[in-house]
Amino acid sequence: MAKLIFNDVEEVELPDGSEIAEPAQDAGIPFGCTEGVCGTCIVEIEEGMENLSEYTVEEEDFLGPIDNERMACQCKIKSGTVKIRY
Repeated sequence: MAKLIFNDVEEVELPDGSEIAEPAQDAGIPFGCTEGVCGTCIVEIEEGMENLSEYTVEEEDFLGPIDNERMACQCKIKSGTVKIRY
């Protein structure tokens, strides 16, 4: 099982390989298009970036060079723990 931690407050366990969009939305992260073009769901990854799927083309186009930001609508948690701030 993988674990998402939102703002050091809320924790959610998910099966490895799960999309993070639904639990992120449940935690209060706003979503617009859910297709990676609006940028509404951009989050900061504080820890565990290596536990997320590779950047999508949509993220690369919108976010530019890889940093500590991801679009919650575009990534999956592979395993382990990921700490997210929004």
